Amino acid sequence: MGGSCVQRRPAGRLQVLFSFLLPLFYPALCEPIRYSIPEELAKGSVVGNLAKDLGLSVLDVSARKLRVSTEKLLFSVDAESGDLLVKDRIDREQICKERRRCELQLEAVVENPLNIFHIIVVVEDINDHAPQFHKDEINLEISESVTPGTRTILESAEDPDISMNSLSKYQLSPNEYFSLVVKDSPDGGKYPELVLKKTLDRETQSSHHLVLTALDSGDPPRSSTAQIQILVVDANDNPPVFSRDMYRVSLREGVPPGTSVVKVSATDRDEGFNAEITYSFLGVANKAQHVFSLDSATGNIITHQPLDFEEVERYTMDVEAKDRGSLSTQCKVIVEVLDENDNNPEIIITSLSDQILEDSHPGMVVALFKTQDQDSGENGEVTCNLSRDIPFKIHSSSNNYYKLVTDGPLDREQTPEYNVTITATDRGKPPLSSSTTITLHITDVNDNAPVFHQASY
Repeated sequence: MGGSCVQRRPAGRLQVLFSFLLPLFYPALCEPIRYSIPEELAKGSVVGNLAKDLGLSVLDVSARKLRVSTEKLLFSVDAESGDLLVKDRIDREQICKERRRCELQLEAVVENPLNIFHIIVVVEDINDHAPQFHKDEINLEISESVTPGTRTILESAEDPDISMNSLSKYQLSPNEYFSLVVKDSPDGGKYPELVLKKTLDRETQSSHHLVLTALDSGDPPRSSTAQIQILVVDANDNPPVFSRDMYRVSLREGVPPGTSVVKVSATDRDEGFNAEITYSFLGVANKAQHVFSLDSATGNIITHQPLDFEEVERYTMDVEAKDRGSLSTQCKVIVEVLDENDNNPEIIITSLSDQILEDSHPGMVVALFKTQDQDSGENGEVTCNLSRDIPFKIHSSSNNYYKLVTDGPLDREQTPEYNVTITATDRGKPPLSSSTTITLHITDVNDNAPVFHQASY
């Protein structure tokens, strides 16, 4: 398991026996220990027997100070049994946002000798959310001149659950005028389209009331509804038509507010009042509405707030063009956010030895640390360096995990402590870096005989 596999010096019969047996299970220790739990597990629930999976006895749990290290204290180790326990609420949607695979990275640390083991806890989704519409009521205006087969995009529902527990289908209340078609959107979701089956007659029936239901595939399934109110208006026989069904653009994160994103354009073959077009967002998520603004007269979309690749990598928005006669059409706008090197790498000290003997051999582990950079690609690739002229060096043990080891003789009488500065630098252009300094105290051993001030008195 990367840096957790280190050689130990024999010191007594038990350690000699351990060193003899170590090669038998050495490969297993080099792999992460994996557990799988459902989200929202009750506090105090057992994830697994960590001590047993690490090959430790119950006595070793307290003697070697077995513990877990993580940025968010969601887990703890039972000091008596060695069980890994749930310490706080685990909400998959809150922790992993929209990622389909939710894995929590932990480190198990033991002392005497100091070592670290990697743990991966996979958080499985449960069906704890029902699909939700942004609005309880959808108001539409449809001309009586619209021909059967005309489609209107309806507002999509959102479900933060994944896989079988996520939004799977829509249903429409039975009626003689409309049917429903469900389509797949470019971002992997589903959206409903209302299809006209039969010509409308305003003089016969001036309005229609329908119920749209969104369902997931959980067991049991969850659902929510939205009321559709349709007002039939007098004839305006040409709807607006967008120049493209989909507009796809790319923007670098960090562009200033007011930056032009794209200009959508629709035309209408009607004349005068019925050819005047207004643009609006249709069922856009709250986050996108805060980040972008749309000019209702020109169709120009600009940034309203700074973009952040680490927060949202892509925005998908529906834009509606509606003429004065209430005919409308829709297009999709997809904005890809490009990463910039705007995050400094971080150095996280996971374990620090409090006793370094001055007669320690080269290669002894004195500290464990890891780096992380929220940027992607080369902007997130990190290298580490040490301050010069010190008897220590860095050894890369696994992905973004490092050991600080001795690299020369130590002499407490000459240098009782070292202030070691670790610098992490990414590969962005220009590169960003950060540093942290740790103090290492050297412990005395009896390596000097007494000396008289003079040879004879």
